[in-house]
Amino acid sequence: MADLLRFATAGSVDDGKSTLIGRLLYDSKSVFQDQLESVERTSADRGDDYTNLALLTDGLRAEREQGITIDVAYRYFSTPVRSFIVADTPGHVQYTRNMVTGASTADLALVLVDARKGVVEQTRRHASLSALLRVPHLVLAVNKMDLVGFDESTYRRIVEDFTAFAAQLDLPDVTAVPMAALQGDNVVHRSERMPWYDGPALLEHLEQVHVSREDAQLRPARFPVQYVIRPMSTERPDYRGYAGTVAAGTLRVGDAVTVLPSGRTSTVEALETYNGALPEAVAGQAVTVRLADELDVSRGDMLVASEAVPTVTSSFDATVCWMADAPLRPGQRVLVKHTTRTVKAQVQALHDRLDVTQLLPEQADSLRLNDIGRVTLRTASPLAVDPYAQDRTTGAFIVIDEATGTTVGAGMVA
Repeated sequence: MADLLRFATAGSVDDGKSTLIGRLLYDSKSVFQDQLESVERTSADRGDDYTNLALLTDGLRAEREQGITIDVAYRYFSTPVRSFIVADTPGHVQYTRNMVTGASTADLALVLVDARKGVVEQTRRHASLSALLRVPHLVLAVNKMDLVGFDESTYRRIVEDFTAFAAQLDLPDVTAVPMAALQGDNVVHRSERMPWYDGPALLEHLEQVHVSREDAQLRPARFPVQYVIRPMSTERPDYRGYAGTVAAGTLRVGDAVTVLPSGRTSTVEALETYNGALPEAVAGQAVTVRLADELDVSRGDMLVASEAVPTVTSSFDATVCWMADAPLRPGQRVLVKHTTRTVKAQVQALHDRLDVTQLLPEQADSLRLNDIGRVTLRTASPLAVDPYAQDRTTGAFIVIDEATGTTVGAGMVA
């Protein structure tokens, strides 16, 4: 079975993100005939003298009419080597929140640059967000090389500019690829028009890039309880199981676990699935856990490895991306949803706002739409949190408006 790579695309307006994804879908033979025919008709209706593969991803009518991408569109395709989930995020500065949404679960960020324009503010913004969100891999896709005559020096200069900026970020792996997505140069197949480039085509790199699910399995066990299963028959009146998905680490039968936030301890008696019992469950697996002792465990509690307990706290610092039109201000009351637990909270302090293009904090008395800033939150009841830098699941949370129930922010525990 092919493994899975999640990647998010980002870049400035008209850098060619939708065209690139359309080319990946088309050249990897992941487009149905009726889809292609529809795109061909729409291209003709728009007056294009070519099949506009960007229309394969710009599926919303508003996008087609305006020629822009206005939301995060998720696309799926696969090759014999690997399956892919693509988050096509918009390039406009006012859609920073969409980039955060798309990249929050990504294994790789694909940042596009127009070869004619080079590294611009949006390039730096998207690289900074990728670093902030701890995306393990980044690809700098220098697109539209055909419009600069496939000039090697132009490509080298862009890579040097980006590398100089990336050196200030905590980006563990950066790879650059020159391409012309409109004609497919270096997208799926290596281009003969850039003989000076001896690296892989984009799809080759995406198939080969190392994505280790084992990393999550090696971390201390974390199991947020989603649902409590109580006795449903007289045959097993004492049955009590805790259903959920292993967020990190590995749970094994016999492991010592601590229930948070209560701090009570027990051992894993059984791990059950629809297909039967398991000796162990790893990060990403949905299971029902049965404990050896009768404890008061509820939805929102977390079972954790007793030898590596996370911080249990009612006050913590965090970086928040604000996603609402109404600004976030100190003293504001909100709801915080962390894994399966939702609690009331108050913004105790707003420390600063981050200028993501300059990587510098600046004073602020509020966070407005798409702003990113450092805050201190106090919760009405304790949460079991890990730093986001250590765990992208138990270190993340969303902020919810108390009155409307809408998501207004996304946060990362400091």
